[in-house]
Amino acid sequence: MRLGFIGFGEAAFEMSSGLKQQGLEQITAFDPMWNHTKFGALVQERAQKAKVELLSQSEEVLARADILIVAVPADKAYDASTALKPHLKQDCVYVDVSASSPDVKNKISENVKETGCRFVDAAMMGPLPVYKHKVPILASGDGTDTFIQFLSPYGMEISKVSENPGDASAVKLIRSIYMKGIAALLVEMLQAAHHYKVEELVIDSISETMDGTSFASTMNRLVTGTSVHALRRAVELEGSIEMLESSSINSVMSQASKEKLQLLSSFNFKEKFQGKTPAHWLEVISEMQS
Repeated sequence: MRLGFIGFGEAAFEMSSGLKQQGLEQITAFDPMWNHTKFGALVQERAQKAKVELLSQSEEVLARADILIVAVPADKAYDASTALKPHLKQDCVYVDVSASSPDVKNKISENVKETGCRFVDAAMMGPLPVYKHKVPILASGDGTDTFIQFLSPYGMEISKVSENPGDASAVKLIRSIYMKGIAALLVEMLQAAHHYKVEELVIDSISETMDGTSFASTMNRLVTGTSVHALRRAVELEGSIEMLESSSINSVMSQASKEKLQLLSSFNFKEKFQGKTPAHWLEVISEMQS
């Protein structure tokens, strides 16, 4: 089995380093920056360190590869598929690991399938420097089974989501709403706590509330409870926002939370649920989408 990379940045370097250690011998790569005056040396150094054959033309990689992993920035992913399309082999599996949206992944899939290639939408769900080739990957698309068959023996952790390109990326991007959002919210909270010199009290209080139950249980409680108390909680946040602004601390996350709570209150959940907290978060979301 021959593996090729288009784009040899951190992701490709870490994956190929691990795969080489697991015994995958035939790995080639092309990066458009390979001979760049500023960044070329880094690309070449990575290839040498990972023991990957760095080629000067993308067509050379495509001619050899059975599995092609395209690791380019999200805003370049579709254009890359268009540029590579004339040179793709019919029996190749095209794996896009960019953080593109589901719509873009579908467009790339359509591009690739016109050549007879199979497509994989691959979403990497962890830090590459930590996991290397063993980074958990969610995969969808008609090439997923072959992708798993060829690379699982080398230690790659690939889980199939579906046959639909875009489904794997949807999971990653939806997860990011929480992971990136909660990080930004924590920064805002900690700025305020540090300003008022109450860090330990705030952190200990939240820990006591959050540590006792699972994420799923806490999520359900917060969503269902908020649905019937959204307006009151939006009003309460106004005090937090005033406090932040009086302390010259940016309140963008609290402002957004207040706006979301005001939107929730417009659904009149308290009346719909007759003042009772619903049992499951799905009841709330279903009402919002009905």
